[in-house]
Amino acid sequence: MHSKISISRASLTWIFIIALLTAIGSEIKIMPFANTTFRFGLGSIIFFLCTLLRPTPIILAGFTTSIVITIFRVIINYSFHDIPLMDSLVTHLPAAAFYVLFAVCLQILSIHQYREKPLMLGLLVAFSEVFSNFVEQLFRFFVNSYTFLHLHDLLILLAVALLRSFFVVGIYSSILLAEQKKRVQEMLTIGSDLYVETLYLKKSMNHIETITANGFDLYRQLKSLGYRSESLQALHIAQEIHEVKKDSQRIYAGISKIVGEKSFGTLRLSELLHYIEDGNSKYAELLGKEIQFNINIDTDFQTKEHIALLALLNNLTANAIEAIEGQGIVSIAIQQLQDDTVITVCDNGKGILQSDLSIIFEPGYTTKYNVDGVAATGIGLSHVAELVNKLNGSISVESNNANTMFKITVPTQTIQTGET
Repeated sequence: MHSKISISRASLTWIFIIALLTAIGSEIKIMPFANTTFRFGLGSIIFFLCTLLRPTPIILAGFTTSIVITIFRVIINYSFHDIPLMDSLVTHLPAAAFYVLFAVCLQILSIHQYREKPLMLGLLVAFSEVFSNFVEQLFRFFVNSYTFLHLHDLLILLAVALLRSFFVVGIYSSILLAEQKKRVQEMLTIGSDLYVETLYLKKSMNHIETITANGFDLYRQLKSLGYRSESLQALHIAQEIHEVKKDSQRIYAGISKIVGEKSFGTLRLSELLHYIEDGNSKYAELLGKEIQFNINIDTDFQTKEHIALLALLNNLTANAIEAIEGQGIVSIAIQQLQDDTVITVCDNGKGILQSDLSIIFEPGYTTKYNVDGVAATGIGLSHVAELVNKLNGSISVESNNANTMFKITVPTQTIQTGET
């Protein structure tokens, strides 16, 4: 049986891009040693960084890069320095050997398994570069009759290798950290949405339980009165509702595992506000609105209820953005008031009618309509009220023609973890 290794066109394109960028980058260089074409350039930095950024057949990338670099340098020497092709080829073969050996070392050391261990990654790559440079110098010694390096030259190779390796690792770690932060924000946003849905589902399950009990009561009453056919029908309806309840319980259990506290750890209030501002800035851009966010926080601590807080603040902030026409300001503030944490969300949108202030937290209340004139579900603010109630807090609203302010007061001990 023959094993066949297939490489996609995208991978081949990426390998060629690596080779070309490395060849160009290697021309940005310094030559530390006399009487040799050995150079310190950006080539190995680019090669290493590119292989880290996405999965790459490293060995193939090394061979391809060695060929492209050799051709690239031979063409430059012939075109600008009038050096014969064969002489130039012999001169630059050691550099080609460097990239092949460098790639082999990276492959053998399996550098990708150390992507989240920057110290180990930097040391392994520095070792790979020093070893590859050492072999390159051996190659130059035998092919180009170059005098071999002395001890201080080897120390220079080591210092430069460490510097270049940890420079790349630093860049990559910054990119990785940014990506991880983005994924965490996406997970928290999804988690907060699901958290709201679990509350709504739990409320529905309580209603289903009540309806099921009423159905069984109706069944018993009809049966006692001798209405056999009607009682059986009532029993069947009650049983069907009971099945719906069991399905809802399974869904609830599954969603609860996803939004459980263990899945998301804890967050500081300042981090929470950063995610809210970032996510809603994108929402404002989507709606074509210019929104200025004013964030003010005079108390900061780790919170164990970040999913609930994220859910209710996202809802209020999104509502504030929707209430603003064109451009405006949304202000979010958190402050400590004795044993309570007070959160306010303000906007300078169109405001809420005074006659509506007493009913805005009722299910079904809405001022939003789609392009077809169909009203929204009107459950957003009712969910917010439920979330606040679950946190043993209170919520109030003040509004006029120029400003609207939602004020949430929650006992600090309800949302704060033991850490400070």
